[in-house]
Amino acid sequence: MTIMRIGLGTCGVSAGANDILNKMEELVSAKKINVKIVKTGCIGMCYREVLVEIESEDGKKFLYGNVKPENCSQIVEQHLISGEPVQELLISLDADESIKAYWNKQDRIVLRNCGIIDPDSIEDYISRDGYNGLKKVLSEMSADEVIKEVKDSGLRGRGGGGFSTGMKWGFAKNAPNSPKFIICNADEGDPGAFMDRSILEGDPHSILEGMIIAGFAIGASSGHIYVRAEYPMAVQRLKRCIEQCHEKGILGKNIFDSEFEFDIRVKEGAGAFVCGEETALIASLEGKRGIPRIRPPFPAIKGFKGLPTNINNVETFANIPWIITNGASKYAAYGTEKSKGTKVFALAGKIKRSGLVEVPMGMTINEVIHEVGGGIKNNGTFKAVQMGGPSGGCIPASMGDIKIDYDEITKTGAIMGSGGLIVMDESTCMVDIAKFFLTFTQNESCGKCTFCRIGTKRMLECLERITEGKGKIEDLDELNDLAEQIKNSSLCGLGQTAPNPVLTTIKYFRKEYEAHIIDKKCPAHSCTALLEYRIIEDKCIGCTICAKQCPVDAISGDVKKPHYIDEKKCIKCGKCVTACKFKAIEMI
Repeated sequence: MTIMRIGLGTCGVSAGANDILNKMEELVSAKKINVKIVKTGCIGMCYREVLVEIESEDGKKFLYGNVKPENCSQIVEQHLISGEPVQELLISLDADESIKAYWNKQDRIVLRNCGIIDPDSIEDYISRDGYNGLKKVLSEMSADEVIKEVKDSGLRGRGGGGFSTGMKWGFAKNAPNSPKFIICNADEGDPGAFMDRSILEGDPHSILEGMIIAGFAIGASSGHIYVRAEYPMAVQRLKRCIEQCHEKGILGKNIFDSEFEFDIRVKEGAGAFVCGEETALIASLEGKRGIPRIRPPFPAIKGFKGLPTNINNVETFANIPWIITNGASKYAAYGTEKSKGTKVFALAGKIKRSGLVEVPMGMTINEVIHEVGGGIKNNGTFKAVQMGGPSGGCIPASMGDIKIDYDEITKTGAIMGSGGLIVMDESTCMVDIAKFFLTFTQNESCGKCTFCRIGTKRMLECLERITEGKGKIEDLDELNDLAEQIKNSSLCGLGQTAPNPVLTTIKYFRKEYEAHIIDKKCPAHSCTALLEYRIIEDKCIGCTICAKQCPVDAISGDVKKPHYIDEKKCIKCGKCVTACKFKAIEMI
């Protein structure tokens, strides 16, 4: 039977995928075509949504991008009925070498099912080796053997810390008290990050299977998924999948006729970024205010309800079924000596192919951006990449040959983080980007630690002065001093890493800071307070369009004669630059 897959992740739905689904179902029904329409999660190429894939009976696949409702009839009539693909809508690997690189450079382990299966169908998941790993564990392996297999795979926590997953499980298993708990940290809060959301929406059963295997390994019978309430689609799909597992006997008592029992509950978080930190997450899960506590004791010894608890993030759990089914050595064959496997990244910012990708550890930043991501939008110049979210740092283009490896990335002053990768071009002001991320972390600070609560505020005030042209060169030393105090005196990862965007931008883009302070200019023409608009007399023909667009009447002059801008009135909104067809207005 011919299969039609329609990407219905958040990205697809936002682009209008529900309209495409409804239209396709209507047309297929009216024409009485023997085709199965499958609702899938994110296919990965978010920049080409809405995506529709048609797989013929012989297994050949055709992927359509940027599908609009008006294209549906043509696809049905020409492709499904006449058997001739609609070439102008196809995303063709054969015709486009850059698209071929996008797919061929990826190795999909975590995303193995995303965009292929119906995430609401347990039968679809089972048809692709789903729950085989769990069956193997319950029928053939001991808890110690499971932990050894995960250790041997080299899997490190994908939530940002990069700690050995198998070692973490071992600590929880050997902790003396019981009962024990498994927690999935799905509180993804980084601006520009959507890895966990897409996995939860596209392949929720893989997370459930990973959690059940972890429960068996450490001796837990209960698990919790702490997921952001802002991810309604992910929440709905998780709850449906949990119901399906109960119906199939995969959750509850005597799983697969064994003596093992395990259950999972979903907890919707209130959206506090600090709850991504494991001790703050536990407090929130217990119904308390989400603030971190001193460690040790670590959650593996004293976690949820004061009992041994293992916490991993979504991507970590999604790796587990594949590792158990295929073997640790096969997983360890991917990546570098100290960073095994693959890593999922959310590509965002000034990049041509924004979306979700999964690449082997060891690939360089340049390969990810220029080959997988297709390079910079509008053929701009690659300037820097922000890795690790607000707690990460900015890596300059000059260091683009650095490998995607936990230790190598940490050496730059950034961190791998959970996988957000925001690309910047020459139009990005690095002082402003540092201010943006510090504003976020300052707002999200829980307030418990004085250095985090007040120190980040003082740093933010420094950055605001600099972007307004009121900074002093001494501010750079003050920023560095404050940063070190905050890093060394904060309890949790939020405070300890909050200064990273500032420290890395000062380290690699100091001249840009000095231009703001000494020259009172923003080289990227981004900081409004430092901009000045000027009309070029030789180019201005006096058409008056700019004057008509100015909301404060700051532009004056006679018709067919050069105009001028009154800087005292100008609010620097930029409408005049956009309106001028003759490029007669420049920013200086």
